Amino acid sequence: MARRVLVVDDEKGVREALRQLLEYEGIEVKLATSGAEAIELYGEFHPHLVLLDVKMAGMDGLETLAKLRELDPHAQIVMISGHGTIQTAVEATQLGAYDFLEKPLDTDRILLTLRHAFERVALSSENERLRATVNDRYEIVGQSPAIKELLRITDKVAPTAARVLITGENGVGKELVARAIHRRSPRAQQPFVEVNCAAIPGELIESELFGHMKGSFTGAFADRPGKFEQADGGSLFLDEVADMSLSAQAKVLRVLQEGVVMRIGGTKPIKVDVRVIAATNKALEEEIATGRFREDLFYRLNVVPIDVPPLRQRREDIPLLVERFAAEFANGPGLGRKTFHPDALAALASRDWPGNVRELRNAVERLMILSSTDTVSAADVTRLGGAAANPAVGELVYCETFEAFKQQAERAFLAAKLAENGWNVSETARKLDMPRSNLYKKIERYGLERGS
Repeated sequence: MARRVLVVDDEKGVREALRQLLEYEGIEVKLATSGAEAIELYGEFHPHLVLLDVKMAGMDGLETLAKLRELDPHAQIVMISGHGTIQTAVEATQLGAYDFLEKPLDTDRILLTLRHAFERVALSSENERLRATVNDRYEIVGQSPAIKELLRITDKVAPTAARVLITGENGVGKELVARAIHRRSPRAQQPFVEVNCAAIPGELIESELFGHMKGSFTGAFADRPGKFEQADGGSLFLDEVADMSLSAQAKVLRVLQEGVVMRIGGTKPIKVDVRVIAATNKALEEEIATGRFREDLFYRLNVVPIDVPPLRQRREDIPLLVERFAAEFANGPGLGRKTFHPDALAALASRDWPGNVRELRNAVERLMILSSTDTVSAADVTRLGGAAANPAVGELVYCETFEAFKQQAERAFLAAKLAENGWNVSETARKLDMPRSNLYKKIERYGLERGS
């Protein structure tokens, strides 16, 4: 893609000289004779860089600089002047100018400045791309009523300063909810710091959270800030908070009450401004009853409770999740793009997924690695192992007669076998040792369809 530069100068000779130099370097150039024209052209041309004269009739360069930066806070602008002073250069820099060049312009200096400016633009674009990739990775995927309600609550609580307690089974995506709250909050540009309380030994959790001073214990070779200090101005995510020791719970409670931390071995309180988001897969009321969790800390954390539903309660989201994971893995090393047959999606949606979204993601990766064709089939899903959750089976106990029970059981059995064989009727009949015509009659009798 061609690099674009907008030259703004009321001297024709300067404009033409710069145009010649830049076009020789393969750069697309637009010329403006005034600040007003530059502002009008900027929105149409979207230049990577602006070369802007300071002294111009009407709207001068500094005023134009301010308006361009207001129009685009990321605009890269280099000021040029024949009457440059330190004060002008400082003012231009404060208004957001990237650099300042003096007339008469030196060709080598111009080209060097351009190269550095374009490198900065490229780095900024790459950072934006990486941020978009990270945000995409942590996006909450789903259209089910349960997920829509979850997103509604998340959107309501995110702009506030309220603490949030996220509950749910392992693998449901509690971290994703915490990141979504942070990303949509006024603290979005500040740190998001995560602490897995279950993964840190009890004797180290306090040092991890509150920091320590050099020599405060064996192995403390230097002063070290804790996670609360690292998250200052941003959000601290306490994952598996129920696994924190009672001693650490007491100190966390103090931080929440007073807004200060004390490093281990330290004597000076350190003020912190942190929004705490906590998560657990345990029932904290039960932990409180057994004395493993402080009731006062529970009430401090549980300002806004959010429960993340397990995957079995939002099966309609499974095809969307599979599509997202398949696209993610297709962009990784060693795996090409593969599609999932509708029968495979139906088979995946029929499972209970005790490991929830995390287990589903692992299953999608395994299927893409082991499938011998470009399309993952229901048979591939069957080879994953594990039991499918057929809703019809759960209904058997509610049959009023033995005949109704037999019919319901037969329907569930045939539906499962057809799904196992990718709805290949001939192959299913062969494996069941049943005439194919008989199987067709039963499919018609029970109204069986793909995905049923």
